[in-house]
Order: sequence, then structure tokens, then C-alpha cells
Amino acid sequence: MKKKILLADDEPGILRTLKILLEDMEYEVTTAPNAEEALKILAENFFPVLMTDIKMPGMDGIALLKTVKKKYPDTEVIMMTGHGDLDLAIESLKYDAADFISKPVRDDAVEIALQRAFEKISVRLQLREYTENLEKIVEEKSRKLVEAERLLAVNQAFEGITSAIMGFAGDLDGDLQHFNDLPFLVSLHDRDMAILAVNQMYKERLGEGKGRKSWEIYTGDASSPCQCPVALTFHFNKAMRSKEIVKVDGERIPLIVYTVPIRDRDGNTELVIEIASEISEVKRLQDELQYERERYRQLFDEVPCYISVQDRSLKIVEINRLFREDFGDHAGRYCYKAYKGREKTCKDCPVMETFADGKPHSSEAVVESAKGEQYNVLIWTAPIRDRDGKIVQVMEMSTNITQIYKLRDQLSSLGLLIGSISHGIKGMLTGLDGGVYMLNSGFKKDKREQMEEGWEIVKLMISRIREMILNILYYAKERELSWEQVDVAEFINEIAATFEPKARKEKIDFIRDFAPGLGGFEIDPLVSRAALINILENAVDACKEDLRKKEHCITFRAKREKENIIFEISDNGPGMDKETLNSLFTLFFSSKGNRGTGLGLFVSKKTVEQHGGRISVASEPGKGSTFRIQLPVTLSESLRGKQEDSH
Repeated sequence: MKKKILLADDEPGILRTLKILLEDMEYEVTTAPNAEEALKILAENFFPVLMTDIKMPGMDGIALLKTVKKKYPDTEVIMMTGHGDLDLAIESLKYDAADFISKPVRDDAVEIALQRAFEKISVRLQLREYTENLEKIVEEKSRKLVEAERLLAVNQAFEGITSAIMGFAGDLDGDLQHFNDLPFLVSLHDRDMAILAVNQMYKERLGEGKGRKSWEIYTGDASSPCQCPVALTFHFNKAMRSKEIVKVDGERIPLIVYTVPIRDRDGNTELVIEIASEISEVKRLQDELQYERERYRQLFDEVPCYISVQDRSLKIVEINRLFREDFGDHAGRYCYKAYKGREKTCKDCPVMETFADGKPHSSEAVVESAKGEQYNVLIWTAPIRDRDGKIVQVMEMSTNITQIYKLRDQLSSLGLLIGSISHGIKGMLTGLDGGVYMLNSGFKKDKREQMEEGWEIVKLMISRIREMILNILYYAKERELSWEQVDVAEFINEIAATFEPKARKEKIDFIRDFAPGLGGFEIDPLVSRAALINILENAVDACKEDLRKKEHCITFRAKREKENIIFEISDNGPGMDKETLNSLFTLFFSSKGNRGTGLGLFVSKKTVEQHGGRISVASEPGKGSTFRIQLPVTLSESLRGKQEDSH
């Protein structure tokens, strides 16, 4: 059966061309000339994939994407964009678009995007199948558990019967119909320890007992006239409970035996009614239940995804083996603290949504493992109900799709990079044109101040272009570093002198805190300088965004610790939450929105690691951030070997 695709575009020519292309790829294609028509079609038929243009009259592609993901979350959306709409295409990924492709559309790009979309759908369907199977197993085991508990509840049931036992005495002159109605082995005994009457079930299991002695059916101590349950009840004048064994045709039958005294008007025990229930079936069910529980636990632990069960307060009450291995034993902790490091619930939490409406929900998230690694996971939730149908817990199943994300990043990063670079260079060239214009105008009017201002703009734009080109080179290919022995004090003072005017211009205090006796170290000064400048400029941007404080300060520290040089760049800006920290060095992640490319800190981290160093960040919301860069004083043998091999 062909896979179905809904295609939405306001250009008839493109619509026809794409329809032919997709049908040649053996897809079943339905077309819509606009977003409104696409929504009408989706309301009547399910389509696993929707391909839509971003810019359309009326409702645009972004609005269509948001509506589809809200109403039809199982439909994957692929965005089509012109060269000038790459910013919108990147924005669409934030709203859960599966992918985007650029116009003019290439056959291979369409094929790859559709393959990724259907792979994502396949993963989701597998998770749903796991959920349904687990729900069936839980339901079946719960049914057996209830049955076992019903049989084990004979004790409580008999306590309720005791109040009505006195009424049986009145049946002695009748046909004893109440005895036959009871679903147990029932017998009536007098003070001579003789059986006066038995019910039908007693006759079927133990034979005709009328006239026999009370102890004759038992084995062991209970076979004694003084130790049988009826004798003990007469002796103590109160109800008794015991476990006994009877032997019938060579078969040993274990029983739970209840004996209840029937007293006369003076309070003396006149008769004893004995009620027994076989416990062999209960034991059999208990053994079977234990076996099934073990099988269920094995299935629970061996499912190739993370499973946790959470209560209404979002506390984790149960986890499987894979979850425990990758995230640790977080039973009893709140889920948002356990693997996201948050202090409050996540926005659009699928577990909370399932508690609210009783339906399964899915989402994607970034979580942190016990080793501090970041995982992209696809989450699916399912309700767990009690016998009254009330939702008491929610099962959350997550599949690690980090490798899929990496593959997607590899396939789409080139397009993202080109779009980001195009946008950035366009702005820089505009600034460069403005600087040249001011410079020429200053020459013509002989205005030195205007010439200097124009020249400063030109230098700034050249610096930014140079920085972007270095970032591109680092991302595209690991650049061979040019190692030099550099004096640390001269190196950091030159960086500080370059950066300080920018901080002063933004009215931010800049403090140098350089320890004496720093000595020298082996680095590539060009790229190392760019990495530190990038972090300093990020500190300026953070302070500019913090409107809650009137005064801001950036501190640049340097010290020597044994065989390492430590740089620390601190600011008192708005700080970052843990979720932002986890994504800080991720390619294309930017907390600056459209003002950032998401390359700067990624490249800075790569530069530090190429030098054999480490970079870390400490930050709290409202308390600012501190970047700590550690670089070795001497080039390691492994890095030196790489350098020699490259020559």
C-alpha cells in the first residue's frame, strides 16, 4: 500500500511538478492550493506527512504547522522554503517541523526528508505498540491478582457472616437450605462432636459426613478428638481459625477452617458451625501470579527503551533496567529533577496532559544522563487506571533518538550553515557599505571625525567577517593549528586592551585580575584569542539583556595552576537555567534568538579541546555566569604527534 502525502502550495506549477515527482517515488499524493484547504482535507482524512510552502497568502506555512501539530500531532510536517526564507525555516524546527527543504526542490533532498519523516513515524508506532502490549499484560496480571485476592479474602468474608450464623440454628427443623446455598464446605457439629448436617459442596468434595465424628476427616494433630477445630471451639467458647489438611481417596487437600460457636440463651456453646475453604487453588494462583510477575518484570526490564511510572505529583515510583543504567536509580524523585535538573515542571508536560485527559501523548525532549551526557528522546505516555477506571499513575516511555538527531544534523547542517552565514554576511556587508560611505563622505567634506567614525565601522565589520570565516573553517574542517610559545601576560593584556573599549561603550565595568608569574604556554594565538574574545563578547550581550540591574561588571581572570593556565570570564548578567546550560555548546543553539548564529561557543569549545584543554560553565538564574577555560602550559605528546604528522 502506498504511503500518503498531503502537498500544500499556492503556486500551481510547483504543485503539479512536486505531485509528479512524489508519485514517481510511489507515494499517494493529495494536493491543496492553500493552508485552509489543507486543514479541511486533514479534518476528513489522516495523512502521515504534510509538505507545505512557508509563504502562502492567508494562513502561512508556520501558522499551518502550529495548527497541524496541535490538532494532528501524529502528522509530520516538512517545510518548503525559498532562499530568502531560511530564517523562517529554521524557526519552523522550533515548532516541531520534521525537516525543511529549499526551493528549487531537488529530488534527493525530497527523498531524504521523506525518509527521515517516515523513520520518525515508525519509531513512534513502535513505542505505541510497546505501550499497548504492556497495558494488556498489566490488565491480565491485575485480573489474576484480583482473583487471588478474592480467594484470600475468605477470612474477612467469614467475619461478616458471623453476625448471621445464629440464624442457621432455626434451620435445624427445616430443610437446611441455607447450608446448601453457601459456596464453602459447611458442616454443623453438636457437643458430642458428631456432624449433624453438611451442605452440598461438602458432600461433593468430602463425601456424606452426617453422623461422622468431627475429627475423622483430618490428618495430623487435628485428627485428635481434643485438637480438632470443633473441639477447640467448644473448649474456648469462641470463634477459631486454622489451616488443616484432610485426606480424601489418598489426596491431601489443604483447607482454611473457620469454626463459629452457636450459643444458647445462657451464653453456653450448644453447636459449632464449621466452614472450610480449599487453599490449593489460592496457592496455585499465587505461584502462577509470582511466575507472571517475574515474566512481567523481565519484559519491563528488557524493553529497549526507558520506562518510568509516575504518580500525580510527578514522582517516579518505578523504573526499568535501561532507565536505571543510563539515569541512575531515581525512584522517589520528581521526574523533572531526575533527568532535566529543573526546579519546576516542564512546559507542556505529556505526563500531566495524560493525567488531565486520560489519553496518550507524545513529545520530544533533551535530557541529561547520569554521566552528564545529553540525550534527545522521543517520549510517549499512557495512563494506568485502577479497577474503577480512575487514573492513578502514568507510564512514560522514552526512546533515545540522539543518533537520529546527529544524522539529521549532519544532513541538514550544511543548509543551516549557508542560511546563517548568508544572513550574517548580508548584515556585515551592509555595515561595511555604511562605513565606506561615511569614510568617503568625510574625505569629500574634510571632516576628520566622520572619517574616523567610518574607519572604525569598517574595522569592526572586517573583524566580524574575519571571525565568521574562522568559525566556518573550524566547523567545516579541523584546521591545522600553528603552535607558538607565547607569553601569557602579553597575550591576555592584548585581549583585554582590545575588548575594554567595547565594554566601556556599553557602560559595563571591566576588571582585569591577572596573577603574577604566569610565564608562557604553547598555543595557536590567533584562534585562542578569537575563542576568548567570543566568550567576552557573549558576556557583554548577557549584561545588555539584563534590565533588572543598573550596574554590570565583567571580570577577566588569569592564573597558573601547576601545568595549566586558567582563564575565568565572569559577568553579573541574568544567568542561565540548567536546560540552557545543557545546550550551550550545541551546534546552532543560541540564546540570542535571531541575533546569534549558534556557532560561536561551539567553535570556542572546539578550539579549547584542540589545545588539549577543557571549558566549563557555572551559572544560576539571576546570579550571572562564569566560564572557566583550562589550557595546558606544554603541548601534549599526542598533540605534538598530530602536529608532526601534518607536516
